[in-house]
Amino acid sequence: MNSSPAVFLATLLLAPTVLAASSTDFAVTGTITPNACAPMLSSGGVVDYGKMPAKELNADRPTSLPSQTMQMEILCDAPTFIALSTIDNRAGTAAINPNWHGLGTTANDEKLGSAAFGLYNTTADGLVVRTITSDDGGATWSPSVVLGHNVITSISAATNATPIAVTRFNANLRVYTMVDGTDRLTVLDEVPLDGHATVQLKYL
Repeated sequence: MNSSPAVFLATLLLAPTVLAASSTDFAVTGTITPNACAPMLSSGGVVDYGKMPAKELNADRPTSLPSQTMQMEILCDAPTFIALSTIDNRAGTAAINPNWHGLGTTANDEKLGSAAFGLYNTTADGLVVRTITSDDGGATWSPSVVLGHNVITSISAATNATPIAVTRFNANLRVYTMVDGTDRLTVLDEVPLDGHATVQLKYL
């Protein structure tokens, strides 16, 4: 039998003596923020290492590729407390360091390597600042350049580790990439590095 929500509610109201002994609560929560912030990355957020001959990579150990740097800018309508984190869109494919971000797999489902991100030369509203991270949802903070999927990263003054509100934030986003040893990879044809991550901006 199909009942609309209105009919179901009427049934509850007409039978108070049956349901009076049992009840439960629910809540609808959220925050409407008056300010909006937008993150931007140079080069369209793409790091391209081009073609890498397998013979130029280490066979028996991981190869560290040259680090690459993009410019990150975050603009807010007004001073705002923010935090950043990432989503690893290739989750489960990170080789070497599982706390880094995956680079995809070969056709034989072998993990290619991993990538990590760091924030350097940070400024906010014209002042030198530093980044701080928390692994407990913002209860505690410590100085760190890490931008990742297992911590949240915020901004503090250069002399402490307490989040501050910012209107404009600038940083060098450095990308560190490692490819696993080719002895552990099946490279019979071209194998693309397929790292993909999303930067999330949260309001504190």
